[in-house]
Amino acid sequence: MDDVTAAKVLINCLDLTSLGENDTEYQVEDLCNRAETPYGHVAAVCIWPRFIPVAKKKLKKSPVKIATVVNFPHGSTDLHKLKAEIKEALKLGADEIDAVFPYHAFLDKDFDACERFLETITETCGETTTKIILETGELNHAAQIAAATGMCLEHGVGFIKTSTGKTPVSATPEAANVILETIASSRRKAGFKASGGIRTIEEAKKYLTLSQNIMGNRWIDPEHLRIGASSLLDNLLQVIKQGY
Repeated sequence: MDDVTAAKVLINCLDLTSLGENDTEYQVEDLCNRAETPYGHVAAVCIWPRFIPVAKKKLKKSPVKIATVVNFPHGSTDLHKLKAEIKEALKLGADEIDAVFPYHAFLDKDFDACERFLETITETCGETTTKIILETGELNHAAQIAAATGMCLEHGVGFIKTSTGKTPVSATPEAANVILETIASSRRKAGFKASGGIRTIEEAKKYLTLSQNIMGNRWIDPEHLRIGASSLLDNLLQVIKQGY
């Protein structure tokens, strides 16, 4: 796939993200303005829960989804707090929930805590799209990533996501390969989201190509593939403009 075509595909699969500690309403409004481009709209904007009303107002007539994060970025196992955060986000109007897998508990082999977390997520979210962030840079080994992915798939989550972007190692093609292969072999319906440190089309195309090779061309759409990033959109737009 040439770069211009890839850039257009990636725009449609982009979760345009702003999760800075000092984000403001102005920044979120600007993010929403950028979500609609001359070459199509992004899949979603991903923001802190407190900014959902701002995004909802700006995107009132737009097909762009509003995604938000819960138990972010540390992956707490406090289920009461998790349920409360999800309910509040849904009440505010979130279309998609990105939640952090309790990777600390997983590494401590407290698998019951992980199972309870996933049960809480799926039960509380209902039909709302869920994206579970594995934090693959912390899980480290392919076998651990595959096991965590399998656990998520058994609970029917919507997407398996690589990273929060808040740890030293974020998305990597190696981790993505494990997740995608595990999804493929499971034959379950789930998407994949790469996030954390993806800033250029060269980096984003690695995940696009992996997804094509493992899942097939028909899988390349916002219902199955997402790329979470903040600065990537500008690079994609630049590539398209230079290609004409």
